[in-house]
Amino acid sequence: MVKFTSCCSILLLGFAAGAARADYANDRAEIENLSNRYMVAVDAGDIDTVMSTWAEEGVLEWVGGVEVGAVAIRKAMSNFGGSRKVEIPEGATSRPRTRHQIINHVIDVNGDTAKTIAYWFALTNATPQKDVQIVNMGHYEDELVRRNGRWLFTKRHVYNESLKNRALFYPDLGEKDPR
Repeated sequence: MVKFTSCCSILLLGFAAGAARADYANDRAEIENLSNRYMVAVDAGDIDTVMSTWAEEGVLEWVGGVEVGAVAIRKAMSNFGGSRKVEIPEGATSRPRTRHQIINHVIDVNGDTAKTIAYWFALTNATPQKDVQIVNMGHYEDELVRRNGRWLFTKRHVYNESLKNRALFYPDLGEKDPR
């Protein structure tokens, strides 16, 4: 009987550990998908999908300033990425585009909240020589909440290494002061 109880305890502990890993894997997949959906929607100019990734009280810190709440974020993002109006010549059959990429997600889940860090970069073919070039790069530091079974951004700090909101070093990325 003692051996049976010990075996059952080991099996239950193993099952619980496996379930915890599965929950983390599901949360991670959902959070990565949220980030990817956000990026695709930004490039497409799909402001409704962009806003579906945000909590109502969200805070966006980016090169444009600090936007607090869904109304302010919608206004700011409505003239960004694919939402910008472009002049297309009569008879055009294609147009240049910029595509944002997000990679290297580090995701820490704590119940119904999460923190993430991810690198991003943007490519464009809107160049005089019609080739593809990197336009910008940086990283995100995000805070998320799970509400009604869905992950949402509550805070998104966008660092752009090509513009003025870059830093000498980023402790959250594990960097140390290089001086």
